[in-house]
Amino acid sequence: MKIATYNVNGVNGRLPVLLRWLKESKPDVVCLQELKAPQEKFPLAAINDAGYQAIWHGQKSWNGVAILSAGAELKEVRRELPGDQEDIQSRYIEAIVNDMVIGCLYMPNGNPYPGPKFDYKLGWFKRFSAHAKNLLDRGIPAILTGDFNVMPTEKDVYKPERWINDALFREEVREAFKLLVDQGWTDAIRKLYPEDTIYTFWDYFRNAYGRDAGLRIDHFLLSFSIEKRLTGAGVNREVRGWEKTSDHAPVWIEIK
Repeated sequence: MKIATYNVNGVNGRLPVLLRWLKESKPDVVCLQELKAPQEKFPLAAINDAGYQAIWHGQKSWNGVAILSAGAELKEVRRELPGDQEDIQSRYIEAIVNDMVIGCLYMPNGNPYPGPKFDYKLGWFKRFSAHAKNLLDRGIPAILTGDFNVMPTEKDVYKPERWINDALFREEVREAFKLLVDQGWTDAIRKLYPEDTIYTFWDYFRNAYGRDAGLRIDHFLLSFSIEKRLTGAGVNREVRGWEKTSDHAPVWIEIK
């Protein structure tokens, strides 16, 4: 079973890229982030024509998350993160697929640091970690995936010294990610490629993709029962080089 995550950076504007990638890569389940489309503007007909059913939580101009499935039934569990009824940003959606929970997330960016956006990111991270721990405590086979907006270590960022005070690399954020993983989650990419330089995002500016000046901010976290079934993982980095593409590349895992 192939599961992928992809920050599309605008699902309608990047729809030809998304459909091409779906046709070529053929993932069974896909988590999308940054739809940048209100609920009624999600391109369901095109997604259905490509062979996928979908659940989604849209938001005008920003945010937005979705889960697609090529065959297995999608049973929606929630479309918000627990812990703050006042938070209206569409950043999390969760479904049961083949008897496992798949949580699709779009972590707040948090910049500029310091400031209210950074504080919101830390608060969102705290709520997300509490929900993740609840999943583990209940013994639920689970995958948490999406754009975490975190480079966990210096290995995950080109020229880390330039990012010390960026909200994606601040020590508070990296510590929060470490505490999350230490609950009992497995970082799938680092499980299989512990020493490799692997990026999932390249800025549009300064020829970042051509220079391979990237970041690894899109992650798969696996519960123990899923980690035992992990057989492969990777990044479709060539998609980043396509015309009118997202600044992220799709990331995928394969499980038995």
